Amino acid sequence: MPYDPKLDEQIFAKSHETETDRITVSVYSYNKGQKKVQISREGKNADGEYKFAKLGRLTKDEAEAIIPLIQEAVGKIG
Repeated sequence: MPYDPKLDEQIFAKSHETETDRITVSVYSYNKGQKKVQISREGKNADGEYKFAKLGRLTKDEAEAIIPLIQEAVGKIG
């Protein structure tokens, strides 16, 4: 069965933004299935628009900033 975006329900999403990028912690449920945490990064281009970027590694500051967001997201799964 191919992926259908209409079946992907976003339960929660909060972001940590800097001047150059944004890291978003979210909770999704696909087709009313198990809720799962997703962490994604978007980089800002020259026009100020966000584009998907590989999450890769986090700096200490980034990790410290998203830990409360991850804890909140996990609370939404319960």
